[in-house]
Amino acid sequence: MLIFISGQEIFVILLVVLLLFGANKIPDIAKGLGKGMREFKKAADDIKKEMSDHTGDLKNDFKDINDGIKNGIESTKQILKDE
Repeated sequence: MLIFISGQEIFVILLVVLLLFGANKIPDIAKGLGKGMREFKKAADDIKKEMSDHTGDLKNDFKDINDGIKNGIESTKQILKDE
């Protein structure tokens, strides 16, 4: 369910925030929210990077295993062909 907020409702919310916190506190609150959002984005990017790094290692491991199996099958075919 999406919540749609009109311009009038946003104005009322901003007015209430201004009355509750005052004009001097609003920049501090905005700065704190900005820092929090920046840290969250940084943490999310770090998690994505870790996942892609570990996924790459797993892909290489599976490729090595697959290549080993293919080589074993080819050598077995060669042995059976020679006999």
